[in-house]
Amino acid sequence: MSTINVDLHCDLLYYLLGANASIDDKEIGCSLPYLNEGNVKLQIMAIYSGTGKDSTMYGLQQSLLFSKLIKNENFFLFNEENYKAPENKNRVGVMASIENASSFCDENESLDSGFKKLETIIENTQRVLYIGITHHLENRFGGGNNAEAGLKDDGKVLIDYIADKKIAIDLAHTSDQLAHDIFNYVDQKGYSIPILASHSNYRTIYKNNRNLPDELAKEVIRRKGLIGLNFIKDYIDLDHPERLYDHIQYALDLGGKDSISYGADYFYWKDHPDTSRHPFFFPDHADASAYPAINNEIEERFSAELVEKISHKNALSFIERIWK
Repeated sequence: MSTINVDLHCDLLYYLLGANASIDDKEIGCSLPYLNEGNVKLQIMAIYSGTGKDSTMYGLQQSLLFSKLIKNENFFLFNEENYKAPENKNRVGVMASIENASSFCDENESLDSGFKKLETIIENTQRVLYIGITHHLENRFGGGNNAEAGLKDDGKVLIDYIADKKIAIDLAHTSDQLAHDIFNYVDQKGYSIPILASHSNYRTIYKNNRNLPDELAKEVIRRKGLIGLNFIKDYIDLDHPERLYDHIQYALDLGGKDSISYGADYFYWKDHPDTSRHPFFFPDHADASAYPAINNEIEERFSAELVEKISHKNALSFIERIWK
């Protein structure tokens, strides 16, 4: 039987907001047929809204879509009780995450109101694995990956709020300053909040603000967090798909063998206004059906043991630690 795979980040829920979108639509790389072909047994489903008008409306809508998804016979809510249950063997396990805190709290509402919306999202999804505080831009909580601001006062209140909720913090879209400030604030307050970068690669291998600089990657590794390999070519190398394996080698060089995971970041890109970036993925990594071939390549270049770690073991042990 082929290796099982866990993926830390996709944007299927956002895609499903579209009028004619469906879970079977092969227009997006994380549709159900691709997940099945790739033997993906756990897919983290991001709830994403850009900072701005109606951000919380989109966030709440996606949480309702998730609540419908787990009633679909092809999926199940991945939790402590059922993730090894025989009846779920041929289904895809799912958990929700939040990409950008603007999904539950807009720039102008009270934090109390925003936190009530966060509780509604948690209620609808039954569990949120991680929260990313920002996206590309700056918001009331801090600076995104294309900004320079660090952790703002509202960001500190948000961290205080989730500190005892068994929710991890995601650094995939933070500014470098925000990431440093999150580490410092968590330590200063004595919180044991798990930290990951759900869909980021390594800036030393390919220069992009979305990739982690060495000091942040090392800190995630030191804290037994996860760094999910992102398959978008802007974060691998615009011309060389095989450099994905250079990112893996670099993670190993940093001591990250127990932190490397998959965070492919499959999303619907065909209507993206920057056509110079089309297609966003190399053919080798274009959809979730590619996982078996990628696993084979990792086994040839590295080892069968590393395939097990990257494909599922590292992610599952991180999630099990949160559950405890």
